[in-house]
Amino acid sequence: MLTDLGFTALQQAYASAAITPAQVMADIRIRAAQKADYNIWLHLLTEAEQAPYIEALAQKKPEEHPLWGIPFAIKDNIDLANIPTTAGCEAFAYTPNQSAQVVQQLIDAGAIPVGKTALDQFATGLNGTRSTIGPCHNSFNPEYISGGSSSGSAVALALGLCSFSLGTDTAGS
Repeated sequence: MLTDLGFTALQQAYASAAITPAQVMADIRIRAAQKADYNIWLHLLTEAEQAPYIEALAQKKPEEHPLWGIPFAIKDNIDLANIPTTAGCEAFAYTPNQSAQVVQQLIDAGAIPVGKTALDQFATGLNGTRSTIGPCHNSFNPEYISGGSSSGSAVALALGLCSFSLGTDTAGS
């Protein structure tokens, strides 16, 4: 499977038909499950939840959609339509009907969401330890925390589970 999720590597692999977006996303889901102990994902999208995004790519030309087939992670204080947003607090959870503008623009450009990442509750902590699933572990040494309220987004990217990730700088982390 493709291990380089860089934009250029993916675009070349897609252009040569060496791999499909569905295969990339399936591989990411498998590798994400293997890294579950890193506490990265508050909601990893299922194959069925990713299907509409992958199916929509059939109507989009890669040369007109610069992020065609590019996987991305979303910090769980940013909305993705029909997927719960918790901001790291189950009592706060709601399911939005539409995506945040930035998420929708990425999807419109052909990007595929991988899932919602862990964060310090309400994105206001500086070290990433106040999460409903426990602290997000450092990608270099899991005995350490990753730090920052966008810890899940950072670790998802560092471990190669997405090509880019969305985070926020709510409290100066």
